Amino acid sequence: DHDSDDDSYEVLDLTEYARRHHWWNRLFGRNSGPIVEKYSVATQIVMGGVTGWCAGFLFQKVGKLAATAVGGGFLLLQIASHSGYVQVDWKRVEKDVNKAKKQLKKRANKAAPEINTLIEESTEFIKQNIVVSSGFVGGFLLGLAS
Repeated sequence: DHDSDDDSYEVLDLTEYARRHHWWNRLFGRNSGPIVEKYSVATQIVMGGVTGWCAGFLFQKVGKLAATAVGGGFLLLQIASHSGYVQVDWKRVEKDVNKAKKQLKKRANKAAPEINTLIEESTEFIKQNIVVSSGFVGGFLLGLAS
């Protein structure tokens, strides 16, 4: 029987740890921490906006290319099927797709804890760097639109 009021926690002081372990300092630098401590608000907004615009622009271009490839491939398959060049066993395709869906559901259920951890870490990063994050979102939307 543990009372939650009596539980004690050990606090890890990362600054002291970094002083004792030089590899930590080399890897993350002397001023590792939230970006808000290093740069002005205007710089953070510009950095977030530029990286967001680049990501949105690339996302748009790759998305269009993928949609064109998948749609064009499907169209060519349909034309070949109706012309008699290709015989598609649609019952087998449906069976294989259903089998793949079941396997994906199994894997998704196993991966749920890792995904939740990733979401929590991402949320914490966004909270710590809200200015850069909002600049990134705005830039990403502008990149998608251009």
